[in-house]
Amino acid sequence: MSLISRRRFAAAAALLPALRLQGARLERIGAQLYTLRTVLPQKPLETLRALEQIGYAEVEVVGGDLPKIWDALKQTRLKPVGLHFDAMIFTRDAAKLDGALDEAREKGFGYVLCPWVPPDQRTPEAMQRLGAALNEAGRKARARGLTLCYHNHAFEFAPMNGGTMFDRLLSETDPQLVQIEFDMMWSQVAGVDPVSVLEKYKGRVPLIHLKNVKDGVGPQFNEKVGRDAFKEVGAGVIDVARVLRAAAAAGVKHYFVEQDQTPGEPLDSLRESFEYLRRLEY
Repeated sequence: MSLISRRRFAAAAALLPALRLQGARLERIGAQLYTLRTVLPQKPLETLRALEQIGYAEVEVVGGDLPKIWDALKQTRLKPVGLHFDAMIFTRDAAKLDGALDEAREKGFGYVLCPWVPPDQRTPEAMQRLGAALNEAGRKARARGLTLCYHNHAFEFAPMNGGTMFDRLLSETDPQLVQIEFDMMWSQVAGVDPVSVLEKYKGRVPLIHLKNVKDGVGPQFNEKVGRDAFKEVGAGVIDVARVLRAAAAAGVKHYFVEQDQTPGEPLDSLRESFEYLRRLEY
């Protein structure tokens, strides 16, 4: 190796430690509008413009709120990405599904979601039936250019036959038809490391909810937590940078901040979470 080559090699090697310290950052951050449900219906345009001013670029919408906010949403640059349907549309009200999917496609959403399972349907047998219903809904969604996702809470991580109810549901569904919106807070509440879920279902998780939880909550397999259990993204016990690294490796495409309960104005909490994520290198 020539002297010049050795010098170039040494200079490059000297840069490696610095390069390793430069982590990635989230480029586009979304918000789940459920966080704003106490203020959004009364002041839709004002609230959405405030969200846009904070820096959010994408939103998820609760289906029942769509007629109330759609005109206002179109007046902003916020991109509608995910639409949460009423859970009953996949089982008891399946006759309404085609129309709901058509509306989601026409309004430019890319993802439609089954957001939860009522407590009276949280049995292995009911989850098996739900899996079949989600496969059918997923076929209809895909025919319209949409992706169907299932959003978890804590109950799905209850142990069952050497796995969990979540494993059972996902084994009953076709990965090409039913994907996951992973809620890292509820996984933590159930005592399951969020990173382990992302690693296990790598390639099947296009969406993630970024939310945190206070210390000392759980493990439990239900949503019966106090209002103060929900924390801004950077304020709880979850190592967010570690989760973001796993999410990137798993192929997550869209990141949404959600906080079911906030200590004050929900926009203030969404601002705090956004500013944390904007600075965070992972």
